[in-house]
Amino acid sequence: MARESAYLDNIYSVDGGEEMRRYYDDWATSYDADLVDNDYRTPARCAEALARHLSDKSAPILDFACGTGMSGVALREAGFTRIDGIDISQGMLDIAREKNAYRALWVCDPDTPFDKRAHGYAAITAVGAIGAGAAPVDAIDGALAALEPGGLFVVSLNDHTLEDPAFEARLRAAGKAGTITILEDAHGPHLPAIGLGAKVYVARRT
Repeated sequence: MARESAYLDNIYSVDGGEEMRRYYDDWATSYDADLVDNDYRTPARCAEALARHLSDKSAPILDFACGTGMSGVALREAGFTRIDGIDISQGMLDIAREKNAYRALWVCDPDTPFDKRAHGYAAITAVGAIGAGAAPVDAIDGALAALEPGGLFVVSLNDHTLEDPAFEARLRAAGKAGTITILEDAHGPHLPAIGLGAKVYVARRT
C-alpha cells in the first residue's frame, strides 16, 4: 500500500538551489521510508542497466545526487565496488554514509556539481536525480562533459520529468551531435505504488 508523504507530494514544486538543499535536508530522516513504502524500483533498474554495459565491477563510479544512498546500495548489490557519491544535502549524505556503500561522499555546489572531483570516472549515474523536483536539464550536459570517451552515463527520467520534452531532447541532441551513443532507452516502474514510471537511459560518451 502506498504511503502518503507530504515531502513526496510537494517535491515537484520546490525551486532549485538553496531551497532544494533545505528541502532535502528536512526530508532526509523519512526519505527511505517514503520511497520504500511506495516500492521504489529505479535504483535497481539503473544498477542493472549499468551492469549490462560495464563488466569491470571495480571501475570507479560517481553516483550523482545520491541522496540517502539507496542508489549506492543498488550498485553494490549489482557487484560494483568503487562508488563515490555527491549530493547538495548534507543531511542526505549523513544517512548515505551509514549504509557503507560508498568509498567517498561529498557535498556539491548546486550550480557547479561537476567540478574537478567529478571527473575521471568510468560511469556517472543519476538515479532519480535529474528532472522535476531534482537537478535541472543542464546537469545532463555537466555529466557528459565530466566523462572521458568510453565513459557511461545512466540517468532515469520519471513520468513527471518526461512531461517536459527538454530532458529527452537534450539526450537526443547529444546523440545526434555524436557526443554520445544511446545504448538503452527503456520505460518501466519507478514508484508503482502511486502509478509512477520512469525511463532509464544508458549512454556511452564518444
